[in-house]
Amino acid sequence: MEKKDNTGFSRRAFLSRSTVALAAGGLGISPSFGFGKSEKISRKMRNIKITHTDSNFEREPLYPYRFKGSAITQAWQAVALMQSESGIHKIGIGTQGTLWSDKTVFQNHSTTGGNALMYAMTERALQIIKGNSFVDPITLLDEVLPEVYAYGQKITGNPDLKTTFALNSLVPVDNAAWLLYQEENGMKNFDEMIPEAYRPGLSQKHDKVASIPSFSVGASIKDIKAAADEGHFIMKLKTGAAGTQKEMLAKDIEFLTAVHKTLGDRETPYTKNGKIPYYFDVNERYEKKETLERFLDHAKKIGAFDQIAVIEEPFGEKNKVFVGDLGVRIAADESAHTVEDALERIEQGYSAIALKAIAKTMSMTMKIAQAAYEKNVPCFCADLTVNPILVDWNKNVAARLHSFPDMPLGLQETNGHQYYKNWDKMVSYHPMANEEWVKTKNGVYPTGKDFYEKSGGILAPVPHYERMFDH
Repeated sequence: MEKKDNTGFSRRAFLSRSTVALAAGGLGISPSFGFGKSEKISRKMRNIKITHTDSNFEREPLYPYRFKGSAITQAWQAVALMQSESGIHKIGIGTQGTLWSDKTVFQNHSTTGGNALMYAMTERALQIIKGNSFVDPITLLDEVLPEVYAYGQKITGNPDLKTTFALNSLVPVDNAAWLLYQEENGMKNFDEMIPEAYRPGLSQKHDKVASIPSFSVGASIKDIKAAADEGHFIMKLKTGAAGTQKEMLAKDIEFLTAVHKTLGDRETPYTKNGKIPYYFDVNERYEKKETLERFLDHAKKIGAFDQIAVIEEPFGEKNKVFVGDLGVRIAADESAHTVEDALERIEQGYSAIALKAIAKTMSMTMKIAQAAYEKNVPCFCADLTVNPILVDWNKNVAARLHSFPDMPLGLQETNGHQYYKNWDKMVSYHPMANEEWVKTKNGVYPTGKDFYEKSGGILAPVPHYERMFDH
């Protein structure tokens, strides 16, 4: 009889399809034989057996980044090594976002404690995979996620753990799997890596991707103006200030007024109306729809309403209120854990999805991007304050997404340069640090022919992280 551990999943033969389907249904995860038709991949690609795994991490200090009524001051860079039976090994990188992915876990533990819990889930995933085989990363994620999520519930003591917390822990593992998949199957670039079922949603090749900086709650208007002076034409502006709902709204309205006074008359060639678009991220801080309506009423009063391009995650994920009648585009981010969650949000009137290949895994992101494309819902890429190499994992998605309405280029938030204390040193780890697409120029990343031919550098070995496994 096949031995099973206390989560109920097979340990010797990996996870049976029936068990995966049952667990996935409970989590809202799309099994590989459901949405996306992953069987298409299986018939043609090599079976990759994992014979060795390892992991490590680095702490990187941050200047305080305030959102969700709290702040982060460091980000762990988790690193996962996977080696196949053929002797090929690949290293995947992930940045941990404990506050973003589950505020409850963040608040119930020390900074180190919360990060250690997520790292333990990364290690658990590698233990599950070691000695087993996979054909494609998307199916692998479907099979591993339920057990990693159950383990996370157990070690955090949180039965309501956000699925995104588990997905965040799996980013380095998923990235390592994609890199192995690419080399084992002789793929030359990122375009070849995209499974056929997901290519329609990632079929564009923009020659520019907007570089969107992010300003935390309480940010200086002077700093926002300076970013505009540098050429940034769209900026992520965190609202949902600390305090009671009444205090929060008053502060948010004051901030909106200051932003519009500073940027309202600016011009840009990247929007249809020639004006700077406003992108507000509330991070689930508004408890009632009426509160957001009061914010929007003020925007109308001061003439800022028509410049609001998107408002991201105004409400908590348990708030099922319809948002399609607010007159502005509302985007889902952390609440769209899986493709099913994203589709549910679309039914609630959410008309944009913030994709996070660097926080929810590339595998889940491809599913969500395709589902949104089929529903004619535009997407853009949001950051997790990730390292420079992960910026280019995200950029490979952003450059291929269909254009956001009235903007003829890809959109990608990237804020690491604003918050990492050692950003320049981290840039030096990038295997193609001197390529033109790595740095922002006049508010955009140039993503020309070289970017696509070299896949933004994400397929190249990274000596800095290789050295972490010299033992």
